[in-house]
Amino acid sequence: MVWGCFVGDKLGLIVFIDGICNSDVYIDILQNNLLPYLDALAEEGISGIIFQQDNASCHVSNKTHAWFARATNEHRCSIMDWPPNSPDMNLIENLWAYLKAELYKRYPDTATLHGPPHVIWAKLRERLLEVWWEIGEGILNQLVNSMVDHVQALIAVEGWYTEY
Repeated sequence: MVWGCFVGDKLGLIVFIDGICNSDVYIDILQNNLLPYLDALAEEGISGIIFQQDNASCHVSNKTHAWFARATNEHRCSIMDWPPNSPDMNLIENLWAYLKAELYKRYPDTATLHGPPHVIWAKLRERLLEVWWEIGEGILNQLVNSMVDHVQALIAVEGWYTEY
């Protein structure tokens, strides 16, 4: 599992999760990765960030809600309300799709790597980091600019499934 974020054309960190992601793991990721990223953006004059996440159980637990209540106040950001059965309109999903496609384009042997799990995991992590940090502003801007089309498609199907 991986966690990552971006704001506009500013790529954030990618974090590798070993095992399951429960509320404690998720809060640790946010505390140690999201908050420093938000602070760095604030130093660049970027503020009023709205954090978007889906309704995974670790995202919506009481413990995570309590953590967000403190963190959003302290770091001047907010959390987007996300309907429980919403179509997937989170642009990070499109970024994951790009990352996967680029990974397989550069390293077609990725699906057939051989060796013990720790060796495969290390190689995959190395490759993902390389591809992640080479994602340019152009890709991120394309994703952000595509949101108009995403929303129009969602309106056209009256909230049902879209091609996105």
